[in-house]
Amino acid sequence: MELSATGKIHAFARLMRVDRPVGTLLLLWPTLAALWIAAAGVPPIGVLAAFVAGTFLARSAGCVVNDIADRKVDGHVERTRDRPLPAGAVTLPEAFTLLAVLSALCVAVVMTLNAPTRWLALAGAGIAATYPFLKRWTHWPQAALGVAFSWGIPMAFTAVNGSLNAIAWLLFAASALWIVAYDTLYAMVDRDDDLVIGVKSTAILFGNADRAVIGVLQLATVGLLVGLGLSAGLAGGWYVGVAVAVGLFAFQQHLIRNRDRDACFKAFGNNVWVGFALFAGAVAEFGIAGAGIR
Repeated sequence: MELSATGKIHAFARLMRVDRPVGTLLLLWPTLAALWIAAAGVPPIGVLAAFVAGTFLARSAGCVVNDIADRKVDGHVERTRDRPLPAGAVTLPEAFTLLAVLSALCVAVVMTLNAPTRWLALAGAGIAATYPFLKRWTHWPQAALGVAFSWGIPMAFTAVNGSLNAIAWLLFAASALWIVAYDTLYAMVDRDDDLVIGVKSTAILFGNADRAVIGVLQLATVGLLVGLGLSAGLAGGWYVGVAVAVGLFAFQQHLIRNRDRDACFKAFGNNVWVGFALFAGAVAEFGIAGAGIR
């Protein structure tokens, strides 16, 4: 497929999911919440800028890796058959070139951060790279995504404070469970197609217990978020954010009551507001000043 320069740029943007910012926001909000909690207020501007830019670049690179890995199956899935690689708008060498450019930019951003954060970033890149391939071997690729998408949280704490503490790990655990829940919602959209082509997911593993397991994961997430607040001595602002998240989880359960594909996708996207609620709760808790939780 021959495309004009403008058409090729548009295809690259689609490969990076620039037109679908939900994934970037799902990655960004909990990372920003972690920065605010770690700094007990606005983090250093250079660190904040690095994490915002790094979130966009890392998610874009992850999407390219995912589409390279899935290029032979995406054409058989209703939701993904028009993606640039299966549609022929981007060739495999072009995709690898774009990945190399995005990876180089990620490295450049990470090099502005301290040494502990650089090492964590290296480990996180390895974890993220495994996710697209796990769906061939295990029903738990969502767990790998939970770890990969939550990896910015410990990085945020080391970038601000140079070390990790129990608060960082509580937020990391809450985020990971939440991500398994919402990526299961995402997998419910593709479940019928995945069963045909042999791709595995938690949506397939949980079967008719999917709604119940998602509910348990959401309740566990809330429990960890409350535990974080108690451990860190947080007050009203944080708990308002958690309460909003509880309401949004209840709404998602209502949406998926009949397991309709469009409703499951809407429930998945609703998690952007869960992430924003937690970030807003952290901002409401700490405002714009503070010296950091040690």
